[in-house]
Amino acid sequence: MKNTTRRMFLTGASAAAAAAVTGSAEAQGLLDSVIRSPRRGAWDDQFDAQASNGGKVVSSQPVLSPATVSNVERAIVDYSRIAMSGGWPRVPDTKKLEIGVVDPDVEILRRRLMISGDLAQQAGMSPAFDSYVDTALKRFQRRHGMPDDGITGKYTYSALNVSAQVRLGQLQTNLQRLREKAFDRGNRFVMVNIPAAEIEAVEGGRVALRHTGIVGKIDRQTPILDSNIHEIILNPYWNAPVSIVRKDIIPLMRKNPNYLADNNIRMIAPDGQEIDPLTVDWSTDEATKYRFRQDPGKINAMASVKINFHNQHAVYMHDTPQQSLFRDQERFHSSGCVRVQNVRDLVTWILRETPGWDRRRIEQTIQNDSDVRIAVTNPVPVHFTYISAWSTGDGAVHFRDDIYGMDGAAELQMSNVL
Repeated sequence: MKNTTRRMFLTGASAAAAAAVTGSAEAQGLLDSVIRSPRRGAWDDQFDAQASNGGKVVSSQPVLSPATVSNVERAIVDYSRIAMSGGWPRVPDTKKLEIGVVDPDVEILRRRLMISGDLAQQAGMSPAFDSYVDTALKRFQRRHGMPDDGITGKYTYSALNVSAQVRLGQLQTNLQRLREKAFDRGNRFVMVNIPAAEIEAVEGGRVALRHTGIVGKIDRQTPILDSNIHEIILNPYWNAPVSIVRKDIIPLMRKNPNYLADNNIRMIAPDGQEIDPLTVDWSTDEATKYRFRQDPGKINAMASVKINFHNQHAVYMHDTPQQSLFRDQERFHSSGCVRVQNVRDLVTWILRETPGWDRRRIEQTIQNDSDVRIAVTNPVPVHFTYISAWSTGDGAVHFRDDIYGMDGAAELQMSNVL
């Protein structure tokens, strides 16, 4: 899959680049005409109409939907035109630009935001970072999954300076993924978008719930999969997989022999007997023979909830005691499983058709019981996807970092920013 998408990306981006080079003598004039043109098609009119007040970026349209496919196709037409006209200028990334700043680089930023449709042409050219530029930059940041603080930090500069040709290739690559995934999803499903670290609960063709997520690290990637959510566990035990025992627990025990006790983790032998950690040789991999089970509680790795679905990767969705991680710009901290912010809202939605399990009972059970397993009456489909570029309408095209390097362009990988 990775090699296929890389070839798709490079083919699309190369075609756009070739077109741009062919018209290099006229590039600047075309670039200016893109900015000045009073009409560039309905897609861009919509951009301009909304850019003056920041525009609507968040939509109730699911990422996995036929409408998204149509919107991305329209975005590709628009970005092809931009790429063939010379793209947008590179914004110098050496200064902190924010509202109130007057600097020649602001004019370059204005031009960049006009071409991508975030800043209305009526805002004009000026070295002043005014409220129009502030609103436009915040819109740009929201489209790229960033905190909309209106300040040009390293992540914002990195996104601003990805070329139009590369963005076009990213859209083309993701269009193919969407065409494969966006149809016949059924009335109710859960979608995890890995590059966005975001979860959608979809019902009747609309997003019923949207959750911030935490997904796998670059070296412990969350897999792409399709399954059905069949079980919810409240106040679960956590059983550490062998990979975590080997990569995390054994090194931690070598540094701190009390690590297991401090974290309420018990070692269980194959016959079910509990093992004293002091009897194990931690300088070897002997510990991998045992099961590591963490008791339910506030410090449990899954906190209050585990969402189960059958898959060959042994991954699941869950709560977390580390709520502060949801505020991070880059939310790629897990060992492959997906942590869900406000997960009890999602669980209530999943269990809506399971008799006797309303929100009140869920909360009471979490307060009073341990390891309560609930079979989902109508298992809900779940899809782990890799969509790093999409559009849900309203003239907004969304892009995310290619965290796992599946899109085929080094410019899109977060490792180049950190």
